[in-house]
Amino acid sequence: MRVLTPGRSLVSADRQGGVDVITFGCRLNTYESEVMKAEATKAGLTDAILVNTCAVTSEAVRQARQAIRRARRENPGARIIVTGCAAQTEAETFAAMPEVDAVLGNEEKLKAEHYRRLPDFGVSAEEKVAVNDIMSVTETAPQMVAHIDGHVRGFLQVQNGCDHRCTFCIIPFGRGNSRSVPMGAVVEQARKLIENGYREVVLTGVDATSYGADLPGTPALGLLAKTLLKQVPEIERLRLSSIDSIEADSHLFDLIANEDRFMPHLHLSLQHGDDMILKRMKRRHSRGEALAFAEQVRRLRPGFAFGADMIAGFPTETEEMAANSARLAEEIGIAHLHVFPYSPRPGTPAARMPQLDRALVKARAARLRDTAERLHAMHLSGLVGSRQKVLVERNEMAHTEDFTLVSTPGLTPGLLVEVSIGGHNGRHLTIASVAASAAA
Repeated sequence: MRVLTPGRSLVSADRQGGVDVITFGCRLNTYESEVMKAEATKAGLTDAILVNTCAVTSEAVRQARQAIRRARRENPGARIIVTGCAAQTEAETFAAMPEVDAVLGNEEKLKAEHYRRLPDFGVSAEEKVAVNDIMSVTETAPQMVAHIDGHVRGFLQVQNGCDHRCTFCIIPFGRGNSRSVPMGAVVEQARKLIENGYREVVLTGVDATSYGADLPGTPALGLLAKTLLKQVPEIERLRLSSIDSIEADSHLFDLIANEDRFMPHLHLSLQHGDDMILKRMKRRHSRGEALAFAEQVRRLRPGFAFGADMIAGFPTETEEMAANSARLAEEIGIAHLHVFPYSPRPGTPAARMPQLDRALVKARAARLRDTAERLHAMHLSGLVGSRQKVLVERNEMAHTEDFTLVSTPGLTPGLLVEVSIGGHNGRHLTIASVAASAAA
């Protein structure tokens, strides 16, 4: 069983009648793809391709449809089952595709019983669909994944869903309301990952910083992270996926200041740098609060690096508002900025707002990407000549503690080693030397 990237060919002669997964989107989808493979295999499914979709942009949905058509061309006899956030929110769209044999919702994809109940070939579009009302799901059962295929970092789901209703976002309708995995189950899963050789654990969720609000005693994400490091001292590196800075708790700040095993990198869900647009997005932070958060973190731990998501071309955005996003990125000094051109998602309030011309949206996204590339190059230059501890991953690449990409030719995946940084090529760091006492 393998998780296949969308661009990789799915040749039926290579598949040998097994179960393959094409995964789009976030780290949580990557994690859940492992659950899907295990549950589909438990159900006895063979000669099948599971497509785990993303709904965050219309482009992500388009890419999923394209991959489905390609998978059918290359595997005419395989059963194609579509699931994930886009399947949850647009089940009829995928069911209408002749290439698709079944559509499962985000809850159904994680249970073997639904793979056992798959419809026969050639049924109607209505009979293909097994998608529950995701808003009726009130708990997130711990999914025990001991291995993530092709990854040296162990992803660990701690939360699912989102209680917020940002005007641009369709994800709550694909994931449901926020629900947390009990702390004891998270600790147990972390132990399994460490026992299987993972040296870094990444906590994932749709809105991870809302963790614990639905649990007895309302434990916060920072407390969960502290507990993990205490209960599983073998964890060498602990990292968080995307967070909402306005939800950061005192335990998280304590970890930043005092725990070396907590990695000096956070990916912020900023979305914009103008207060009026943030209000129209129904974000809960202001421009000033985002900047103050970054300043507080760097006071506690100098050299801390930030990633962030920003949307360009949101409805009603003016040139001055767009410039405010670039200015905020520069003021924070965002090292890893992901830029998304605004994509109207049917059913969201922002899709009903006055839209900007698509050419203008793309042009503003391109300008913000120019800022992102310049800030990234500055960050890379600042690390030249330093010594960094890196975790070697696939394709002879590694990540530093602050999540900067490093080329590591000849080094084995899974190796945690100190290197001397010799330069960069604008995209990643290059090494001058590797410590003689490299960890095994």
